[in-house]
Amino acid sequence: MSDPALPAYVELEPGRFREDTGLAYEDYVVGHVFEHRPGRTITTTDNIWSSLLCLNLHPLHIDDVYASGTQFKKLLVSSLVTFGIVNGMTVKTISQRAVANLGWDKVRLSAPVFVGDTLYAETTITGKRPSGSRPGEGIVTVHTVGRNQDGVQVIEFDRTVLAAMRRPGTPATDPQS
Repeated sequence: MSDPALPAYVELEPGRFREDTGLAYEDYVVGHVFEHRPGRTITTTDNIWSSLLCLNLHPLHIDDVYASGTQFKKLLVSSLVTFGIVNGMTVKTISQRAVANLGWDKVRLSAPVFVGDTLYAETTITGKRPSGSRPGEGIVTVHTVGRNQDGVQVIEFDRTVLAAMRRPGTPATDPQS
């Protein structure tokens, strides 16, 4: 990132760098929006393997002939595949440095996803506070929206992570709270 407070690399020694991604607690600013790139095009293999791995044997996800006789006329991507890929797109920024995922809430699937669709995600920071029970860590809430290549929203969810503080003991009056 161009913001010196959020460096993309750490210099280990002169001329030697290591990629340094993800946000520490202090880096989260309520209201900031992150666009996660690159997008991800869903393949038949993604859909069928993931459906079978999760034991989602509904023929709408794994049987072309069955799917062709439905209102969709083709394989529908499993909602777990959609969720997994969109959530996965957020990891590098939102939870690369997280101590733990605390949960997902309000998962909504608003439009079907098909093989060949390309998904994009963006996340808005919706809240943060220092942990009351874990010094040096804070609780961060975010809202993520996934859209297809046409800009149609296909999924949204809220997520809560436990984030490490760069400076343990950051007060509850942190100006970024």
